[in-house]
Amino acid sequence: MSTLVNDSATTVLDTDVSLEMERSFLEYAYSVIYSRALPDARDGLKPVQRRIIYQMSQMGLRPDKGHVKSQRVVGDVMGKLHPHGDSAIYDALVRMAQDFSMRVPLVDGHGNFGSLDDGPAAPRYTEARMALPATDMVSGLDEDVVDFVPNYDSQFMQPSVLPAAYPNLLVNGASGIAVGMATNIAPHNLGEVCRAACYLLDNPQATVDDLMRYIPGPDLPTGGTIVGLEGIREAYETGRGAFKSRAKVNIERITARKMGLVVTELPYLVGPERVIEKIKDSVNSGKVKGISAVTNLTDRHHGLRLVIEIKNGFNPEAVLAALYKHTPMQDSFSINSVALVNGQPQTLGLKELLQVYLRHRMDVVLRRTKFRLDKRLDRLHLVEGLLIAVLDIDDVIAIIRSSEDSATAKVRLMDIFDLSDIQADHILSLQLRRLTKLAQIELENEKTELIDEISRLRLLLDNEDARRELVGNELREVASRLGSARRTVLLAEDSGTVNNDVPLEIKDKPCHLLLTPAGSLARIDTEDPLSFTGPRVPHDVILSVLNTTTRSTVGILDDSGSVHKLDVLTVPALPPSADAPSLAGATPANLLVQSLENKPVALVDLSENAAPLALATNLGTVKRVRPEHPLTKEIWEIISLSDSTEKVVAAAPSPDENTLVFITSDAQLLRFEASLVRPQGISASGMQGISLKPGASLISFTSIPTSLLEESYVLTVTKGEPELLGEAISYAKVTSLSLYPPKGRATQGVRCHRFLSGQSTLYGAWITKHMPRAVDKDGNPVDLPSVSDKRDGSGAAVPREIFAAN
Repeated sequence: MSTLVNDSATTVLDTDVSLEMERSFLEYAYSVIYSRALPDARDGLKPVQRRIIYQMSQMGLRPDKGHVKSQRVVGDVMGKLHPHGDSAIYDALVRMAQDFSMRVPLVDGHGNFGSLDDGPAAPRYTEARMALPATDMVSGLDEDVVDFVPNYDSQFMQPSVLPAAYPNLLVNGASGIAVGMATNIAPHNLGEVCRAACYLLDNPQATVDDLMRYIPGPDLPTGGTIVGLEGIREAYETGRGAFKSRAKVNIERITARKMGLVVTELPYLVGPERVIEKIKDSVNSGKVKGISAVTNLTDRHHGLRLVIEIKNGFNPEAVLAALYKHTPMQDSFSINSVALVNGQPQTLGLKELLQVYLRHRMDVVLRRTKFRLDKRLDRLHLVEGLLIAVLDIDDVIAIIRSSEDSATAKVRLMDIFDLSDIQADHILSLQLRRLTKLAQIELENEKTELIDEISRLRLLLDNEDARRELVGNELREVASRLGSARRTVLLAEDSGTVNNDVPLEIKDKPCHLLLTPAGSLARIDTEDPLSFTGPRVPHDVILSVLNTTTRSTVGILDDSGSVHKLDVLTVPALPPSADAPSLAGATPANLLVQSLENKPVALVDLSENAAPLALATNLGTVKRVRPEHPLTKEIWEIISLSDSTEKVVAAAPSPDENTLVFITSDAQLLRFEASLVRPQGISASGMQGISLKPGASLISFTSIPTSLLEESYVLTVTKGEPELLGEAISYAKVTSLSLYPPKGRATQGVRCHRFLSGQSTLYGAWITKHMPRAVDKDGNPVDLPSVSDKRDGSGAAVPREIFAAN
């Protein structure tokens, strides 16, 4: 029991200490949770971040204006809005300017804003202004779209939440420690998040699996590789989960006799100096063996680059596995999606986070529509009064001149012309230059425009579906303007752990080598055949698969007809899985001794007993190459092309019992037996495969075992003129390859797609040995139409362009 003595009233009050402590602690906890540590689920900002962005907009620090000292921003925020110290405000401002902390920075910083290993300069040395995405966060604040509340001393007003034109909480993530709870949300790709929000807007019953087709996982600012998707799925379903992120490492030949590990991306918030220090400690303690040197070649022009030199006789993969285990090159990230919803902390899954944001955005659009409607009605009221005055201008002037004062003139105008108080005041303040005939025409045009705008706004106000469509269109516009390519690669690995038992010397065992259209390579060490018919991780399309062994030498054929020699052991290995794995891989240019400047086309088996390789060019030439490759060279040509305009379209192994299939840009398909093309040496130029019409070119080619023709499919895609068939509408058709009869070599084949009005060419065609799958240019899956029994049909409309298929 505590005794409080009030000397002025000579009154003694007894207070229970436990109750006083409980009350004080609850007040403190509420203040920390609500006012400091946790972000609002609607705009994804903590109070200090929201106040910084708002105050910068009030100061006019737009992206098109000059930078100002960060100290000035800190001072204004602290003096007007934020009742805490300047260091807390500056720390928040710095984080919003760091592109390695925020996926979409909200502050454009000028000066030393720190790095992953060092802190920023003092605020008196740095400058800042709003970044372009920050303007979308505050867009519409002057249209009564959110509530304003008093600041800490009730002298100024501040928004309780920002309008937020995109789901910032998911895009930039958040971290904070409150009292009895904490939050830790990973950043995501803005384009993916906006597309998922649009999908949920159109399909409120969507499941987490549906949304993960658009948001397959976090997209960290520093890139790297996320290993294991089960933890991400758990976090998206429950709000809690964990995943491992790894550095992006390429195994390269750094000297003529030395192999090395080149690190170009690190896990989220892990700096290179910390990694180097841990590597040295691990080498000195004997935990990691086989490293002779570590060189930091990081700079501002080329980005992160750590070169880890491997001693001769050591397996780079074994060294890499040890580095993942004993250094921060593999780090764990725990997701705990806690955010404020209606002022209360809640743990939210992916769908709930998007739902809270969409409800907020729907409310913003509703309030903005009401505000604009009121403004248009007020203006229409004034314009109607002005038109009355202009039409009877002589009587208006006579009334004003004959009145003793403005008040009398106002009353007489209201009585005679049946005007409102506001209209009469506006007429009295009218300038004489507005009394011309041109002004009358302008007013009549403005009245017509206002009536149309009011009608549109009332329709929007009364129709929730129209508002929903508007929210979706605004999200798509923001995504197209601010979106960027994914930086973090996703790896599907059930165990989520690193194989630390990789031997120092790898045995020569069977494996699969995979190549994607983007040029990524990956290796799967397994004898089991790959299955492409089961579930798959989004964003992956396989261009070429080669069955080989880990110590073999293979080739990569590019579109110039050159083969680049490649050691299979240098390709990053992926764990075997029942589902086709997502390809982390490395681009061929990083793996080859010489740079691969041209587009990769296919993987080439360089063994003596390999089947002849069939390849075709855009001019319709076909060639089967005998397996006679000069392995002493790093690069050699396997076809003589006519000129620089001729390019290799595709290539595939082709024994005599296979069937060659060609598809041209004008929708002609030709197939004939591979035995009709005799194998040639690497210096030959091939022979005519398909006869092309003027202006046409070959766009797709493959070699398929004749026994699989009944199981193979043809996917053709075309796009029409926007004014005829709608903007960015693709027409796709899937048919069985067996529908197309064989024809002779050097003929034109048969038509495989009928063009609609406004269509003149195929912009994509694929022949697959299974039911085809497709993705768009952003890696999102595209639903294809059902199989058609019309070999020359026009197909069905699909909502997006198809980038690749397999």
